[in-house]
Amino acid sequence: MMLLKEGRRACKRFLKAKLMEIAIMSDKKIKITQVRSIIGGTKKQKATIQSLGLGRPNHSVEKKDNACTKGQIRVVQHLVKVEEV
Repeated sequence: MMLLKEGRRACKRFLKAKLMEIAIMSDKKIKITQVRSIIGGTKKQKATIQSLGLGRPNHSVEKKDNACTKGQIRVVQHLVKVEEV
């Protein structure tokens, strides 16, 4: 039983270290610029533009480059321009 506890602790320490390493590596940022109006878009597209912090054409924001942000960009890819910073 003692070996199982020690194994779990080592695993938790390893996972925590990996998560910290991933967090440090993901310091990349991207600049998102809205280039087209949301008029005529779906509710999902309007909500995504708002959650990205945009709202009008030629407005820009900088966001972390991660999977969540890339998913949001994919929803409104025809309305925005993306650049690495």
